[in-house]
Amino acid sequence: MASQEQPPSLPPPADPAATTTLTGLGGDLLREIFLLLPSLPSLVRAAFACRTFLDAVRSSPAFRRRFRELHPQPLLGIFFDPDGPAIPAFAPLRRRDDPDRRAAVRRGDFFLTGLPDDDDDARPGWVISDCHDGYLVLEHIYTREALAYNPLTLALDLLPPLPDEFYEGFQGHYNGLDYHVHAPEECRDHGAFRVIYACHDDSRARAAVFSSDSGTRAWQVLPYSEALRTIPESGEREHWLTAGRIVDGFIYWVYSDEAAMLVLDTTTLHFSRVDIPAYLKGQTSMFRVGKTRDGVLCVVVAGGTLEEHGQLKVVSVVDGVVYFSTHETFEDANLPCWFLSIDLEENALDMLFQRNYDSHVHPYIMPWPRSLVRDKACLQVEGAR
Repeated sequence: MASQEQPPSLPPPADPAATTTLTGLGGDLLREIFLLLPSLPSLVRAAFACRTFLDAVRSSPAFRRRFRELHPQPLLGIFFDPDGPAIPAFAPLRRRDDPDRRAAVRRGDFFLTGLPDDDDDARPGWVISDCHDGYLVLEHIYTREALAYNPLTLALDLLPPLPDEFYEGFQGHYNGLDYHVHAPEECRDHGAFRVIYACHDDSRARAAVFSSDSGTRAWQVLPYSEALRTIPESGEREHWLTAGRIVDGFIYWVYSDEAAMLVLDTTTLHFSRVDIPAYLKGQTSMFRVGKTRDGVLCVVVAGGTLEEHGQLKVVSVVDGVVYFSTHETFEDANLPCWFLSIDLEENALDMLFQRNYDSHVHPYIMPWPRSLVRDKACLQVEGAR
């Protein structure tokens, strides 16, 4: 009789404990996967899926630097300061293929409902003085109160009034300039920021600095600079500087009557003067100061003549992206303009939206969220669990 062969035995079942899951991947591999995400809002959504993902992002400053290099901080929308008493309006950037960016806007307070109530609800008077590093600095046109507000975190900080000494010691005419907000890298992770206010007299400038993390919560008033301008024998003396722009920790005010800019280093708090091309003298509305993606200072001009400038208006330059508008509202207030952007590195044009042009324009760039940084506060909370 032929012997019967035994059927081959099946392999033993796999040990469930040896199965690799996504949450079981090491931090280095998780971070490599996260670098493939399309944008910062997508990273925020992924990081908060579980504690393992959040720890992988929080624990590596090197990863955060690399992510920023690969994924520029995204535009969430543009604030507009309308003429007359009103609350600034916000136009979000709507993209069907980017639900995470839309979700970031929905979770914020971009209607600015968190601002203090006005004495007259029918005549609100808050206007934006600056928009930078996720913060807005707003000033009340009637009371002159000022505050800093982050519409993503809902953090509101009322600024103390400028001290009397700030208004003393000027020569000739006194003219206040504007507020600027800056969150230096060393302060950003724990939610601190600085506000700078500047003024000038006939030939000099001075600044006052407010630091949100200072124990005194008082303005630091700097002395007047040395003379930064030769006073003309005739002509305009009072308003020789135009509205400023903060770029990478430096504030630039363009001279209205010279081919030059006044510069304030917000780290050293030192004023200096730099020259610009002679053909830009007196053409302050034709160009904007900004920086390229790799941090190089640049000046972007809409056109070579005032007539050419009438076709396009540069409104802002942020990290290598130029934001500008077309000219329809300038010819007819009832016609909307196109708002567009162009990436200087990739030479890519993006049509953002159509809207009437209302006075000052402030692109809102999403900052790196503090919730994705492991700071001392995070460690204290985790240690208490």
